Amino acid sequence: MRILIYAGLAVTGTIFLAAWIRAMRSTRPEGGRRFQWPSPLQSVIGFVTNFFDTLGIGSFAPTTSWFKLQRVVPDERIPGTLNVGHTPPVIAQAFVFIAIIRVDLITLTSMIAASVIGAWYGAGVVAALPRRSIQIGMGVALLMAAVTFGAANLGYAPVGGAAVGLRGGALAVAVMTSLVLGALMTVGIGMYAPSMIVVSALGMNPVVAFPIMMGSCAFLMPAAAVRFLRADAYSLRPALGLAVGGIPAVFIAAFIVRSLPLTTLRWLVVFVVTYAAVTMLSSAYRERAQAAATALP
Repeated sequence: MRILIYAGLAVTGTIFLAAWIRAMRSTRPEGGRRFQWPSPLQSVIGFVTNFFDTLGIGSFAPTTSWFKLQRVVPDERIPGTLNVGHTPPVIAQAFVFIAIIRVDLITLTSMIAASVIGAWYGAGVVAALPRRSIQIGMGVALLMAAVTFGAANLGYAPVGGAAVGLRGGALAVAVMTSLVLGALMTVGIGMYAPSMIVVSALGMNPVVAFPIMMGSCAFLMPAAAVRFLRADAYSLRPALGLAVGGIPAVFIAAFIVRSLPLTTLRWLVVFVVTYAAVTMLSSAYRERAQAAATALP
């Protein structure tokens, strides 16, 4: 069964890469210029966010914050850029953690399938949303991420048990939760922290969350990313930066500094993410007020 999962990851990654190459060839480069590799800043963002993503912090909220603070990507293109750019590093994470952490394969495959379904339909909705709707959705999503990180830091997150799999009603709850988290991925909220809490609350060993959440993302993100690619709802160079900088960061984090203390970094993420959420919602409010003022006679 594990070999089949690896084969599925390889096929999924190949399909995503082919779709991305096809999209790059058929879409006019940003600004009308010839194709360009990502800037050093865009690659650094990919390295840093995927480094800590591999350690369990998550990449969507920090990347969104960084994009917002330095105005790297327009607000309405952030969800697509996140899903497209972080897909290659997440596939690498899935290969690593499914190999080194023991997990029940029925639980793993069920939760992965549910996440893919949620992301597929969620991406179709988000890619067609207007700019203001995306700003509001991402602002709320970022606030949810900040609350989740804060709760974990304060010790309110469940401790968990020792199980490596689920059956019956507990498995059904896990599957439904994965369905929802897969859809939320498409509005910019990562599923890592919520997955850790859900897995722990259902009595599983928290470490089992790593192959589950990374395997889920490795399958669901290509599904979501392909829909963003078809809608041209992403920014090419920043997405390339996430991928180019992120892949080496995954292996460095996984094999060299897997025990790095993260409490201080998580508090930093809480503050930065909260600030980005407030600015995102403020932007949506200001643009609505400006549009209303313009419409007045």
